[in-house]
Formats: sequence, structure tokens, C-alpha cells
Amino acid sequence: MKRLTIIWHSMTGGSKVLADAAAAGSASADGVETLILHAEDASPQTLLDADGYIFAFPENLAAISGVMKAFFDRCYYPCLGRIEGRPYALLVCAGSDGNNAVRQAERIAAGWRLKRIADGLIVCTHAQTPDEILAPKIINQTELTKARELGAILAEGLALGIY
Repeated sequence: MKRLTIIWHSMTGGSKVLADAAAAGSASADGVETLILHAEDASPQTLLDADGYIFAFPENLAAISGVMKAFFDRCYYPCLGRIEGRPYALLVCAGSDGNNAVRQAERIAAGWRLKRIADGLIVCTHAQTPDEILAPKIINQTELTKARELGAILAEGLALGIY
């Protein structure tokens, strides 16, 4: 049995909903179990035990959210040289851009020598004021479908031995 691990962080719900959608999509693959964990609950062993990953997080101040960055910091060296070649994908909930957060996560993944299976999916909420930024996020069905499809693609690739 292959394992797809989805590690997420969210302050206002957007990234969590995207992670849940990806998990729902991954359920279509036979022979793949999906583990979904908050970044604070994930450890280096979580990564070592997985065959592929989806990282879902918000962009905060044009960067990876602090909790997700702490997860990467905590796991980077214990996993270095031990997870090379495994597939991954990114889900980023952003207010206006998201590209820098994706670049940062891709640099971390490149250091681990992970295999990117798709461009990072950036969902832009257009939240610009403090009230909009802190408000619970509602992700539209089009974006949720993209996240479900990403979960299905990664899980099916694991099941078929493509990744």
C-alpha cells in the first residue's frame, strides 16, 4: 500500500479546505492510503513513511506561513538524502499573488530532491484589508475541483508506480 501524506496549515480555513479537497480526490486511487496532518503534528518520520506529498498552506506577507516554515525547518535535515525522488505538489491560498511562497517551497523541495508533479496551485482570494485577510475563507468550486484533481493525479500516479 502506498501512502500519500497531505501536510497543511491554515489560519482562516482556505488552505485546510484545499487540503481536504485533495484528500477527497486521492480517495479514488486503489492501493493508496491518504494521511492528512496539520503541520504542527507532522514530523520527519511522517515524511519518511510517505511515498508522496501535498503541502497546503497560506501565503503570509509574501512568504510561506510561519507554521509551515517551522515544519520544513524541523524536518529538513533529518530527511535530507532520505526522501529523494518522491513526488510532491503544492496548494497555496493567497490574498494577491502566492508566487513567492511557491518559490520558497519549491526551493525546499529541490533541496530534498523531490519530484514536482504539477505547478503549484495558487488560489487567490483577493483579500487586501485587515478584515478581509483575517476573515474565514470560502474557496469556490472551480478551485476545489482543481485541488481534488491534483490529489487524484498524485494518488493515481503512486498507485500505478509512475511516481
